[in-house]
Amino acid sequence: MIKLAINVDHVATLRQARGNSEPDPVTAAALSELAGAVGIVVHLREDRRHIQDRDIKILRDTIQTKMNLEMAATDEIIQIALDTKPDMITLVPEKRQELTTEGGLDVITNKIKIKDCIDRMTAANIPVSLFIDPDSAQIRASKEIGATFIEIHTGRYADATSEEEEDKEFDLIAAAAEEAYEEGLRVNAGHGLNYVNVSRIAALDTIEELSIGHSVMARAIFVGLTQAVQEMKELIQTASR
Repeated sequence: MIKLAINVDHVATLRQARGNSEPDPVTAAALSELAGAVGIVVHLREDRRHIQDRDIKILRDTIQTKMNLEMAATDEIIQIALDTKPDMITLVPEKRQELTTEGGLDVITNKIKIKDCIDRMTAANIPVSLFIDPDSAQIRASKEIGATFIEIHTGRYADATSEEEEDKEFDLIAAAAEEAYEEGLRVNAGHGLNYVNVSRIAALDTIEELSIGHSVMARAIFVGLTQAVQEMKELIQTASR
């Protein structure tokens, strides 16, 4: 059965909009775990636009399930990850001008840099996931340089504007998940998944975990975080039974 990890970045985004101490992503993480999430995802960006160093330190001490640190492969953030020792990291592309992560890593072009990061994390017993588009060449490159996981970017599926386009993107995700699984990689997925589109992805038995943040936090404004997490978990569990 596919598991649900909750990304609490957008709680920090709201906090940073006013520059004060609330709402606290640490509290959101605890509530998400109590509601049934099996992991907490946070992205420590270079520009610190939402999650802060303070959050990472406290979350490492308080998360009871699993801490997945999303990050770019830069020297500063790599050292923070090595010092913090999250349960896993997910390497993502990062551009300062983007609103959110716009696509998957180009593992092929950045193979040396990414492999160096993987080697450093492996030496510290921190598993590495690579956030990639559903592409065979990127899957093979991820395997070659020693990734433990891939996380398939589901953004184009989520943003599809027609049934035909959605079907096409879903088929690419399904094929990529199957290929990665057969290659011996563990497979997660995420980006743009919501209460309407999540069920098709959750029905894929080659995927272990879905990382979802924005839609759950948006729902939580109206029904509360506990109910929002529980509703998403139920959708995933029903689809993956």
